[in-house]
Amino acid sequence: MATKSAEPALVEQWRGILALHARTQCEIDRALHRHGLCASDFEVLDVLAGGAAADGVCAYRVQEISERVHLTQSALSRLIARLEKDGLVERAMCPEDRRGVRVALTGKGRALHGEVLPVQRAVLSRMLAGGSAG
Repeated sequence: MATKSAEPALVEQWRGILALHARTQCEIDRALHRHGLCASDFEVLDVLAGGAAADGVCAYRVQEISERVHLTQSALSRLIARLEKDGLVERAMCPEDRRGVRVALTGKGRALHGEVLPVQRAVLSRMLAGGSAG
């Protein structure tokens, strides 16, 4: 356990991490806005694109996505509904568990992800250069 003298430095480090996260999230939102996306939208597209099988298709259960993008189940469900309305993802029932829902990128979603991937990665490179949180 941290000693009393180490606590202020620990708290300062934590606050630096939070501030860096907030600044980076805002920069990603700003950069992706002209593409009609926010940072959370991109994270879902990126998770789905990163899991593509050889045939280019991959579907994750909503629960699997929520574990990777750190959104509540209800927030993620609303986000997925919006992405589906925009034609970027599609939902289908899980064949192995009819209570579950799988989400997959559409061709339009895959194309948009490819277009904005370098934009998001450039923001990450710029904001996280040096690896410092404070």
